[in-house]
Amino acid sequence: MARHYVEAGRLTVKTACLAFGISQTCYRYQAKLNAENETIADWLV
Repeated sequence: MARHYVEAGRLTVKTACLAFGISQTCYRYQAKLNAENETIADWLV
């Protein structure tokens, strides 16, 4: 939700994070995919 308001230009990252109660680190986090994850997921299924 915070990303939506920042991308629309309505809020800055700092203001959006304060409004939604999240850290800026959390806002900017992007998971790094690992090829091993797919293999493990196949084992679990």
